[in-house]
Amino acid sequence: MAPAARTLTHLAKEKTLESSFVRDEDERPKVAYNNFSTEIPVISLTGIDEVDGRRAEICKKIVEACENWGIFQVIDHGIDTNLISDMTRLAKLFFDLPPEEKLRFDMSGGKKGGFIVSSHLQGEAVKDWREIVTYFSYPIRARDYSRWPDKPEGWKEVTEEYSEKLMGLACKLLEVLSEAMGLEKEALTKACVDMDQKVVINYYPKCPEPDLTLGLKRHTDPGTITLLLQDQVGGLQATKDNGKTWITVQPIEGAFVVNLGDHGHFLSNGRFKNADHQAVVNSNYSRLSIATFQNPAPDATVYPLKVREGEKSVMEEPITFAEMYRRKMSKDLEIARMKKIAKEKELRDLEKAKLEAKPLNQILA
Repeated sequence: MAPAARTLTHLAKEKTLESSFVRDEDERPKVAYNNFSTEIPVISLTGIDEVDGRRAEICKKIVEACENWGIFQVIDHGIDTNLISDMTRLAKLFFDLPPEEKLRFDMSGGKKGGFIVSSHLQGEAVKDWREIVTYFSYPIRARDYSRWPDKPEGWKEVTEEYSEKLMGLACKLLEVLSEAMGLEKEALTKACVDMDQKVVINYYPKCPEPDLTLGLKRHTDPGTITLLLQDQVGGLQATKDNGKTWITVQPIEGAFVVNLGDHGHFLSNGRFKNADHQAVVNSNYSRLSIATFQNPAPDATVYPLKVREGEKSVMEEPITFAEMYRRKMSKDLEIARMKKIAKEKELRDLEKAKLEAKPLNQILA
């Protein structure tokens, strides 16, 4: 297979979408990539470190956003705009590399970190319309620099600093949620044991038939908290009514979209929502986003840290994060398998109906 055939470079130039990317009708986008909504709260963090003053007001807004959506945006977060610009510039340069250069970092076959197309689960019939480059940055002692790109120049230094600053911001937000639960402010971070961080840079090329596919299928993140930097194109969508209605999150220059994952949801005993979201694509512009996932250690215990009076635990028993993740993936694969079986049966029934509708002389001809 030629290198270009293993990236989306050539597929983006086609007039029609390859069938492996075509989603069932009920999974296709319902709202345009640029039909922006202002429903997701935008919260300024100016004053969050003040013991008095604005901290209480900011914390109240963050808690309300987590209870209603599990997703919000932060501005005035203290991350240097030059660092954000450098990170974005390097990410764009990486995806502009020729296919053979990107494929030097191919992570298919179970490699931990590098470049891959789609990254859908093995066993799933339909692919996501995206390319990603990913690296694992925390715990620092576990970094494998052989799986980090060495191009473009400056990648390692900038992404190291970016990872550090984003980890700090994530921990600051988790402090707010810990306090809201009536716990010590390090409670949620401590529950992660030895916090893991994975950075995933998503590239969604222009798509020939965007109404038929998704850049990233509907999901909740498995981890604790995710910070997402998105460009101005638009495509991140959220739902809080189980997919009946979707909104497209308004891009804000330099803002981070914050969303809680399953681990954060369970630790709060369901009080804080795990954000249900997806990414759509378009035929006009390519899109770039940088997601930083803060996850617990594989052996960290997943169980509510506090159950309020009159409530029951949302979990039957404590399990490890590794087991929680395994169950989530198994469930996703089983859903994909059942959909595939249903689709195959539908096609067989259609063929049978066509045959039954034909006169006997045509069938025997």
